[in-house]
Amino acid sequence: MALNKKDSFSTKENELSDFAAAISHPARVAILKEIAKRKTCICGEIVEVLPLAQSTVSQHLKALLKAGLIQGKVDGVKSCYCINYKTFEKFEKTFQSFFTSTNSNNPSCC
Repeated sequence: MALNKKDSFSTKENELSDFAAAISHPARVAILKEIAKRKTCICGEIVEVLPLAQSTVSQHLKALLKAGLIQGKVDGVKSCYCINYKTFEKFEKTFQSFFTSTNSNNPSCC
């Protein structure tokens, strides 16, 4: 049986990695900014402001949904998305904890 290498790392390390992967593409960052700016957003409107095809935007939305950074519901052919601020807060705390721990362990530069 193959062992998943991710299991060799702590929950916090995996969590940080998953969040980083979710925003690792500039299109996802742009999508998050657009949704936050509008408070809610319909997928078609996102496509109108980004230089990407509908199918590409849908794939990026899927990744953001999987990470829990956005919430969405489908109503017929319309999809409406908003920021999941509970997950965003967790995301912020996870990164802040990482930066704090790495800075405090090595206060001097090499």
